[in-house]
Amino acid sequence: MRLKTEEVACRLDVPVHTVERWIRQGRIPIRKSGAECLFDQAALERWAGRHHLNFSSSTEGCTQKICTVPDSLSAAMRRGLICREISGQDVKSILEAAVAHVPLPEDLDEEKLYLRLMEREKLTSTGIGKGVAVPHPRKPLAELIESTITTCFLEKPVDFCAVDDRPVFVLFILLSPEIKTHLHLLSRLSYCLRYDDFIRFLQKAPQEDPFFSRIEALERELDGIVSA
Repeated sequence: MRLKTEEVACRLDVPVHTVERWIRQGRIPIRKSGAECLFDQAALERWAGRHHLNFSSSTEGCTQKICTVPDSLSAAMRRGLICREISGQDVKSILEAAVAHVPLPEDLDEEKLYLRLMEREKLTSTGIGKGVAVPHPRKPLAELIESTITTCFLEKPVDFCAVDDRPVFVLFILLSPEIKTHLHLLSRLSYCLRYDDFIRFLQKAPQEDPFFSRIEALERELDGIVSA
């Protein structure tokens, strides 16, 4: 079965502009028919499986999915997963331990990611205060298919040279293939972190279901403010 770009975006549950970026980067299997890009469903399904992306068997109910709505914070966090009891004595050892839990594409290994994160830390700490750090590379990672945020709860708080000098107890490792998406996700994460009750919630290292429920509730609240 041959699919068009909008149908592919719908079945992968991503914005059309994301599929268009993958096409430009040569990262997704396509066949050209004049100016039109066609996708083979079987090949696309195999590709999605290799990259840990969901692939729907139909386009039913996809009206909202094919628009260019930016990625959600909760979606990026679900792709990045949650890990616990990350141990280390300092920034270097914590990041080295944490990157082992980050889902990575085949062409980006743990050592390369660790070096990129440390390169950023040498400029200034990503410890943003309240016991939270948001490690990320200086530049977008072209190797990525989609943005991810890996949530890492530390075994013990660690000095991250944060802006408020408070030791860090949780990391949000933010990886993105483009600056626009990085800033969008960082903005949404910052909105959540402004609330002290959310920080107290994080200090309990919550399980996945309540964690994602809380994130999604805060995103709905933010969307309501933006659309008002």
